[in-house]
Amino acid sequence: MDSLTQIVLGASVAEVALGKKIGNKAILWGAIAGTIPDLDVIAKLFTDIVTANEIHRGFSHSILFCLLASPLLGWLARKIHSKLDVSWKEWTNMMFWALVTHPMLDAHTTWGTQLFWPLDIKVSYQNIFVADPLYTVPFLACVATAMFYKRTNPKRASINRLGIILSTSYMIVTLGLKGYTYFKFEDSLKAQNIDYNEISNRATPLNSLLWTANIDADSTYLIGYYSILDKSDDIHFSRFNKNRNDYKKLMDEPLVKRLIKLCKGWYLIQKTETGYSFIDMRFGKMSIDETIPDFVFRYDLTYENGALKASQKQPEMKNIRGMFSSLWNRIKGI
Repeated sequence: MDSLTQIVLGASVAEVALGKKIGNKAILWGAIAGTIPDLDVIAKLFTDIVTANEIHRGFSHSILFCLLASPLLGWLARKIHSKLDVSWKEWTNMMFWALVTHPMLDAHTTWGTQLFWPLDIKVSYQNIFVADPLYTVPFLACVATAMFYKRTNPKRASINRLGIILSTSYMIVTLGLKGYTYFKFEDSLKAQNIDYNEISNRATPLNSLLWTANIDADSTYLIGYYSILDKSDDIHFSRFNKNRNDYKKLMDEPLVKRLIKLCKGWYLIQKTETGYSFIDMRFGKMSIDETIPDFVFRYDLTYENGALKASQKQPEMKNIRGMFSSLWNRIKGI
């Protein structure tokens, strides 16, 4: 999830652990600990983009990391606040929960997390977009409000608990919506007599009403959208040819094999003027408008001195207002 959400979550669980004893210091340390797993992004400064993305949400998002880091952070907090009547064990317990809830939350997004690192298992439920105001804003309001009450005031704990209940309840609702829309995509494919191998559906940006699905249909991928507010269950699917036979030599490259593994096999390869474009389809297109062909996550592949190199291509942010207008209309079932 986005950094703000992780700060709020870390602060809230830390408040549960030690808020009654140390007040807003718990919220502060929880907010700090809640962001620490995402420090793995600094790998981009020291290595290539593919390796950095392989590292992202790996060790730092594992239960093992949380078990190792929480005693160290607990020792640091105990050292800084030595005058407080809080033991190292209490600090460590608070830090652990502020840390571990970060990857637990990220596991619900499309990228997922390696909770069980070093086991090569990525947990990715894909039931919430990386930033969802309906999850974050009520949660943030509750935590911020709780901060204005004294640590011994029962209302402080109640308001903070309300934030956790609201956010958790919303997360459960999105899991239900994911299951509901999965069957909607499945039924529409059957109604259109479309054979397929796999359906991967996820929430679209900033909401949980409009869902999109990638469909693996042998030589092609299909992409469709379904809104909970749609009046019809007839879903239109756009087709994208895989053209795998055209790039057999390229696909034998070790770098491309790593990219295929990174995107869990959901990819397109296209020829460009300077080389090739490798598209990670898990994150979908920039816009639901079919006239905008750009995908969100793309690597440019070029040969330099006989060696294949990859650079990450940032999508062009054109007509943002139009893109959000199309998204909003589609959410409403238009």
